[in-house]
Amino acid sequence: MAKGMKKVELCCPKFEPKTYESKEISWKGKLFVEDDVKALMHIPINMGSVIAKMSKQIEVAGAAVADADFLILSSEESPWKSEQYIPVTGEVSGMKNVKLSGDYLTKVFEGNYKEAKNWYREMQIYVKSKGKEVKKFYFYYTTCPKCAKAYGKNYVVLFAQV
Repeated sequence: MAKGMKKVELCCPKFEPKTYESKEISWKGKLFVEDDVKALMHIPINMGSVIAKMSKQIEVAGAAVADADFLILSSEESPWKSEQYIPVTGEVSGMKNVKLSGDYLTKVFEGNYKEAKNWYREMQIYVKSKGKEVKKFYFYYTTCPKCAKAYGKNYVVLFAQV
């Protein structure tokens, strides 16, 4: 490490794009906990604190999933709010526990969040090319901004429920 440089402590595992690139995933009652994040014109305001609170409650309940299975799904319900979903191994008391079921097509994108509207359009085209129709979109932001900067890549996975 060069003199004067700080070592960055990474909190997010390095993402491997082939894990989700052009995959079809089926879930039947996959258990998640859900919480809301405030947003200002689709830009999350309190995501870090909400995820930290959720993570702590999951840890206390002993319901954390293995790193290989960990993801956080985000669904934007309006320009002012998004819902965050974290998979768990068992119900977590005091949290909204939800089960997701269905088939999902996934595609990996890389770049700045401002490209999200383009990714959204590209994902719609991809789903149509598979002869399917989108019911709902979920975004999986694979790393926090600090870790994305350290890794040099900012991957985002779109899940299209079909």
